[in-house]
Amino acid sequence: MSAQSDFLIVGGGIVGLATAYQLVRRQPAARITLLEKEPQIALHQSGRNSGVIHAGVYYEPGSLKARLCRAGLKQTIEFCQAHSVPYQQCGKLIVATSGDETERLRALALRAAANGAPCQWLAAGELAEREPSIRGEAALLVPESGMVDYGAVCHALRVCLLKAGVELRLNTEVLALRESASEVVATTNAEARTARYAIVCAGVLGDRLARRAGLRFDFALIPFRGDYYRLPAARSGLVNHHIYPVPDPRLPFLGVHLTRLIDGGISVGPSAMLAFACERYGKLSFNARDSYEMIKFPGLWRLLARFPAAGVQELAAAISRRFYLRLVHKYCSGIELSDLLPHPSGVRAQAVGRDGGLLHDFILRRTARATYVLNAPSPAATSALPIAAEIVAQASGT
Repeated sequence: MSAQSDFLIVGGGIVGLATAYQLVRRQPAARITLLEKEPQIALHQSGRNSGVIHAGVYYEPGSLKARLCRAGLKQTIEFCQAHSVPYQQCGKLIVATSGDETERLRALALRAAANGAPCQWLAAGELAEREPSIRGEAALLVPESGMVDYGAVCHALRVCLLKAGVELRLNTEVLALRESASEVVATTNAEARTARYAIVCAGVLGDRLARRAGLRFDFALIPFRGDYYRLPAARSGLVNHHIYPVPDPRLPFLGVHLTRLIDGGISVGPSAMLAFACERYGKLSFNARDSYEMIKFPGLWRLLARFPAAGVQELAAAISRRFYLRLVHKYCSGIELSDLLPHPSGVRAQAVGRDGGLLHDFILRRTARATYVLNAPSPAATSALPIAAEIVAQASGT
């Protein structure tokens, strides 16, 4: 029996949708099916994030992140323009509040230059002129950074796919994948699906599907829960740019920042606390299987031993709004506890090695008839279209 599809895509987040979109552009006659286990697309990482269009400042020069983020900035904006998705390039300020942070900021400026991301150094007085509510010894202005609702980008991609005849099946969870010489068979909660080639973009659950399919690798995807708050409407004019602290270069998290939102508001966050449920978002959310998968992995315990101070800080931020506010007060003292209003949280999937090391770059793994996206944290939303082009280039060789 012939395969039902030429390409089967697992996952209706932004990377899965972008992959289908790039496939349609490259192979318009191909039979493409996208399977999403939820009743809607983009319900998890793709719809629960800061909404920042990143410019490529932070990433190791020569890495996939550095290259694809720069390409993704351009392609995201072009897609938004072509499909009437609101966006704005408001710029970002990375603010140093101490001598040590200023030195790290200088190193970050060199990295930005190596990545081709235009930046401008601001002294304390210049920072105060641009952002009277922000205090710091220096800042790095990243003018290309922007804001968008990535959920809206996903829905625009969905419209494109349906117009092109892509089969989108919701409420369809892929339980296992099995390859033969001529096809891939996906076992789902509804029926078996076959395709010539499969592309797995399953977010925080992607490593589980890959292992079930027989792949072997020495890392696991660990979920980190990010708490966000939102400032009241009366504070919506507090800042003119995104405001970021100088990050710890050892960690992939960028710290609690003030983010301008495309709806006119400002979010505060996120924190980065271990999550005990991969796809649930309450502070006390717990899933026994997710927790077991996490705690049985030795790399988690080595990670916690490697960064005990960071772990304690994130725990404190998760428990105490007052401590969370202290992180913001480093650079913006005018925000009060009553200003921290509820805002949807998110969960980030982060690859951690068996040795406890953090894997920073995007990770794609290929078998004879499938490609697996095994690490796609921020800036994956910004980079989704060029990540998808990389995947399609691999898949088109089959």
